[in-house]
Amino acid sequence: MRFTFLLLLAALAWGQTPTPVPVQVQNGAPLPPPSLAPKLPAPMTAPSMVPPDAVVLSVGEDKITKAQFDMILSTLPPQQQPQVQTPKGRRDIAEKLAEILMLSQEAKAQKLDQTPKIQMQITLSTDQLLAAAMYRDLGENAKPDDATLHAYYDAHKSDWEEVKARHILIRYQGSKMPLADGMKELTPDEALAKATELRAKIVAGADFAATAKENSDDKGSGANGGDLGAFGKGRMVPEFEKEAFLLPVGQISQPVKSPFGYHIIKVDSHTSKPFDDVKAEILKRIPAEMAQKALTDLKTKKPATYNDAYFK
Repeated sequence: MRFTFLLLLAALAWGQTPTPVPVQVQNGAPLPPPSLAPKLPAPMTAPSMVPPDAVVLSVGEDKITKAQFDMILSTLPPQQQPQVQTPKGRRDIAEKLAEILMLSQEAKAQKLDQTPKIQMQITLSTDQLLAAAMYRDLGENAKPDDATLHAYYDAHKSDWEEVKARHILIRYQGSKMPLADGMKELTPDEALAKATELRAKIVAGADFAATAKENSDDKGSGANGGDLGAFGKGRMVPEFEKEAFLLPVGQISQPVKSPFGYHIIKVDSHTSKPFDDVKAEILKRIPAEMAQKALTDLKTKKPATYNDAYFK
């Protein structure tokens, strides 16, 4: 066949003829094109009794067998897979593919593929696809040992931190917390003054849980003495999270302003999840780390040379 499945995949995924995409990088590593980002699913089961070597689409000299067409369908992005489970969906893809082949054949007939600009774009597209596939394989084929997993855990220990905390929320006018029926609308200054007063009472000996039940505008946690349970990073709004993870156990925070109001926070415990509890997550994360390390090694083995007179 006179086309590349992956180039067709990129075109079919976006419903347009294939055009070279500039190479994107992140942290020095090439990013896969959108069609290569997800892990490719297994080939689809045949929808009929058509044999694998039967031609299902012909455009000029290009012929695509059922096996080849199923391969194209299996490599489409996950969001398109439900579409191609129906005969109409497969026909729609086939019609787009036919358009691509028609235009490609016409471009070759007019010798567009022989122009320096198009040849450069073809080369760059091929290199980008190969680089993305290689970068993915560097991570997927990595076999981290137990020591590597433990080292990753130790280096990212803050990611596994959890706090168990309580809070009292005093909302102010315009905050994201709805105003409860019968409650007075407070200005930001009035809400801050109330939160400051409640904190002073708690520091002087008032029970935090009882104060939360009586005063918190977060009625859900307030009914439980302000208890929010245990949570890790990324679960709370940034202003609240920052204070909660810095606050020593047992101490009462100063009022912390967030889009929901002013919070008075008390941390009951501060722990880290044990290695065994997060090992599965580390195994999901570490391929990217291993791929980046392999890329760094490649840069050492095959250093690039730049013309400073041009890139200065």
